[in-house]
Amino acid sequence: MGKLPTHVKTAFEQEMSSALQARITGDAGTAFQHLERAHILGQRWFSLHLRTHWHMLMVAFQRKDLREILGQIARLALTPLGHITGKLPMGNTGGANVNAFRPMPVPEDLRTILERNE
Repeated sequence: MGKLPTHVKTAFEQEMSSALQARITGDAGTAFQHLERAHILGQRWFSLHLRTHWHMLMVAFQRKDLREILGQIARLALTPLGHITGKLPMGNTGGANVNAFRPMPVPEDLRTILERNE
């Protein structure tokens, strides 16, 4: 993928910050929702994509959710392959509750960010 646009990076960091604040207050569910949004925003850029799955793994540990822990470990392993092959399922929220290869609709507010030209 090309250069990371500043407005996408800003939106990504806002979601990551909101996720961290929710984790700190013990609200793992809200934290994960923000991480899903960050995943959609950052999925095209390798470092952001890996970072999101790492944080999803941390929330899975916080929740003691074995299914999610295993799912995030698998996704961390698959992320490099997805970037090498260019087969990234756009819109996928990144959680173990969805197929890792399934494209999903992008929420309108995030689509606006991703489609905006700087």
